[in-house]
Amino acid sequence: MLHSFNTQLQKWMPILTPLSLVVGVLLVDFGRQLLFLVPWLFAFMTFAGSLSMSFDGFKSLKRYPWAIVITIAFLHILMPIVAYFVSTAIFHDHLLTIGFVLAVAIPTGVTSFIWVSICQGHLALCLAIILMDTLLSPIVIPTVLHVVVGQSIEVDSLSLMLDLLWMIVVPSLTGVFMNEFTKGKIEVTVGRKLAPFSKLSLFFIVMINSSVIAPYIKNINWKLVSVIIVVFVLAVLGYALCLVLGHFLWKDTRIITTFLFTGGMRNIAVGVVIATTYFPPKTVMPVVFGRLFQQVLASFFNRVMEKYRSRYEVASTLKGSVTWM
Repeated sequence: MLHSFNTQLQKWMPILTPLSLVVGVLLVDFGRQLLFLVPWLFAFMTFAGSLSMSFDGFKSLKRYPWAIVITIAFLHILMPIVAYFVSTAIFHDHLLTIGFVLAVAIPTGVTSFIWVSICQGHLALCLAIILMDTLLSPIVIPTVLHVVVGQSIEVDSLSLMLDLLWMIVVPSLTGVFMNEFTKGKIEVTVGRKLAPFSKLSLFFIVMINSSVIAPYIKNINWKLVSVIIVVFVLAVLGYALCLVLGHFLWKDTRIITTFLFTGGMRNIAVGVVIATTYFPPKTVMPVVFGRLFQQVLASFFNRVMEKYRSRYEVASTLKGSVTWM
């Protein structure tokens, strides 16, 4: 029964994900009251996804050092430059430029781990990218903002690291240890049963987090609409560039999948905190509107990746992956 339910959730994710966002915007007060649940839901999803991982998976990280370097460079060099030129050319507004650069310069999203798991990517590599990117963020984010837009900020790196440790590292290691201890049996006995609840947790996270953007869309005007459109274009461009670059850099579809979601998603909660703490309200708009599209586009590119994998996976298996990456 649970397997059938999980299959149906997988099938309807492109519809259920945006529906969860709409519900969150409509039930703004209810969603705000549940914000405290988001870290716990993240931790649960990470644990459920890690039950299929083993320590052998971490050993494979030595084969892909360039995958980590390229992903971090894409997140914090290429996309901020693109966002800077696009926002400057369209708006001529320094505060909005800061917002757009910040929106793409923040660390990769924790939920990328879930989407990589759903889309059968390289989980160990994904986890390494998330952790490395998060640990580097106290240095990378202020540097990017200072170089690109002439701003210098401070980040509560200790709090950020602790949050990511208990949301990702602790549940991941717990799942790996349990998988090793049971010699892989727990993936069959427990992991598959938790799969539908992991997807339901994702829907709840989308619903709860979308309540944050509700106050920003009460007064609709053309500038607000144009900001939303540019946010959407940059979000699509991020995913699309990852898929194109990944296609030419690697032949292993698992690595391409990991690059797609870690490069396309962002930890928007961190961006919102930075924007609201250090900059005027206008700066927050490009960051917070990323919530409108991130999960929806992840769901869409999940389908795109399924079609890509069905087309290229056989060829990738025959040729093998590019060893230097």
